[in-house]
Amino acid sequence: MKKFITTIQNIFKIEDLRKRIVYTLLLLLVYRLGSFVVLPGIDPMQLNNLQSQASSGLLGLLNIFSGGAFGNASVFALGIMPYISASIVIQLLGMMVPYFQRLQREGESGRRKMNQWTRYLTIAILAFQGPAYMANLHAQLPQQAFLVSGFSYNIFATVILIAGTMFVMWLGERITDRGIGNGISLIITVGIVARLPFAFLAEAGSRLNDTVGGPLMLIVELVLLMLVFAVTIALVQGTRRIPVQYAKRIVGNKQYGGVRQYIPLKINAAGVMPIIFAQALMFIPLLFAGFDAGQGIAATLSDHRGFWYNFIYAILVVVFTYFYTAVTVNPNMMAEEMKKNSGFIPGVKPGRKTAEYLDSIMSRITFPGSVFLAIVAILPAFAMLFGINDQFAYFYGGTSLLIMVGVVLDTLQQIESHLLNRHYDGLMKTGRLKGRNG
Repeated sequence: MKKFITTIQNIFKIEDLRKRIVYTLLLLLVYRLGSFVVLPGIDPMQLNNLQSQASSGLLGLLNIFSGGAFGNASVFALGIMPYISASIVIQLLGMMVPYFQRLQREGESGRRKMNQWTRYLTIAILAFQGPAYMANLHAQLPQQAFLVSGFSYNIFATVILIAGTMFVMWLGERITDRGIGNGISLIITVGIVARLPFAFLAEAGSRLNDTVGGPLMLIVELVLLMLVFAVTIALVQGTRRIPVQYAKRIVGNKQYGGVRQYIPLKINAAGVMPIIFAQALMFIPLLFAGFDAGQGIAATLSDHRGFWYNFIYAILVVVFTYFYTAVTVNPNMMAEEMKKNSGFIPGVKPGRKTAEYLDSIMSRITFPGSVFLAIVAILPAFAMLFGINDQFAYFYGGTSLLIMVGVVLDTLQQIESHLLNRHYDGLMKTGRLKGRNG
């Protein structure tokens, strides 16, 4: 306890870190307040059917991602997922289209242009999702819930929904630039954490009302949740260390090198992005169906307990894990940097052979990491099959738990870096805190 109090005091002694944390909390508070602002022209007392629809199934997961804004018919109802979908498309174009490949090589200026294209594509996606969401509102809510109706009102509400998501995106970018942590990831995490108390109370209520072994089952569920939580942390932090020997160099009167260091290659170098991207793609059939699964393919791919939904979801997680690992880890660049610094891996020739060796090691450790990530991603479906409440089951692995663990570890790692740079103790008593990026 004393260590914790001392750490908090050290954090607030650093002016820049204090300002960043306060700035981040204020913007996150704005986001949470906005999720309760109902669209103009809708009676907030008539939202029971919509909230019931958003309490389970794939729409329940979408409601968790938006922090409850979807079920509240909020101005932020569409959340940040359209931006995530646009990011997927732009990054895939960066691998296939020469124009976007050039932008990726242009550094900061290219990154700004790609971000601008991502915004344009986000608006295009929202222009489709907005009317679909309004059609779903008209299907779920009684007519008296709409204080204003007609085609012009739907256009007006769609513009507000588009503006709401763009504002959330702007909040995320401001947090990334001037706050602490990744803004978009933090916004998703805050929405997930905000739904956890409601999910736990719903599960606790159902178990405590069960006269035969109900409280005992609740304890077992909590123990299993802690176990999955620990396994997820191990997945996020796991590394394979590659030894690198640096040759001796004499510059002036000083000697450099002659020591062995290690390159920590992450078992899950892609972090939580494969989960987020795969989940965004799994929402697409539901969006094309106007948020109503109905029958046919849309219903099959929206059944989060079904075999095909979880099978395709797991395959997408594996594919995006390899994709993001290829984007994040560049063996050729690592080999070139080692060569420039007179470093080599014992038993491996510098240059091309080193790059091939690193690439083979990454392929070997990425496969079990991606499979394990896919298993954790579909764990909620198994939890539901064992009778756990849908909302609470989402926290047994899956997108919710992985995002929370990864984002929290990354944010804490940034805070620890600020502390260590000012010669304060880190957040942990032994060793440095490891986030998704090592």
